[in-house]
Amino acid sequence: MDGTLVDTEPYWLSAEADLVASFGGNWTQEDGLTLVGSGLWHSAAVLQGRGVELSADEIVQHLTDRVLDQIRVSVPWRPGAQELLAAVREAGIPTALVTMSIRRMAEHVVSTIPFDAFDHIVAGDDVTHSKPHPEPYLRGAELIGVDPAMCMAIEDSTTGLASAVASGAVSIGVPLHSALEHGLGYTIWPSLEGKTFADLTTVFRLLQTSVA
Repeated sequence: MDGTLVDTEPYWLSAEADLVASFGGNWTQEDGLTLVGSGLWHSAAVLQGRGVELSADEIVQHLTDRVLDQIRVSVPWRPGAQELLAAVREAGIPTALVTMSIRRMAEHVVSTIPFDAFDHIVAGDDVTHSKPHPEPYLRGAELIGVDPAMCMAIEDSTTGLASAVASGAVSIGVPLHSALEHGLGYTIWPSLEGKTFADLTTVFRLLQTSVA
């Protein structure tokens, strides 16, 4: 979700910097980028190490509140994201949103999509192991009733791609705030803008063939 469907990373970076500053510390954009794609409780532990004297749960809720405040003003959709998602739904493909944001944020973002976009949501507070562990994507495949190897995942971060590839899903990386290296088990698109359902099926067949 964050960075793939919506460009909320600047919101997270701002919320993190403000929180660390409130405890007398300093948090740079470079610091924030190291957490892109990570689970929020992992991020909370890092922020505690930078002097934030709150529990992990308090940090997660605080950051989520701040980001939601900004999303309610404007949802920063990524180019082509809604259009491609709509094409997938029109083709009758089951979908799951797999995000490390917590459920209440994921549900709010999904509620702003003007069509029935997802059959299921797997959020950061729904899993024991966050990305890069494969559990989130394995759970998503389970919910939609599909073998993970028959799924496609679209991700914007190295952490997210690692989770998707480890689950066995055919994966596409669309970099935004973090560079992605080309590697086995996934392909990289510079953007979702102009991409079609046919483009997805082409990647699926190519990567399925290369794995086989």
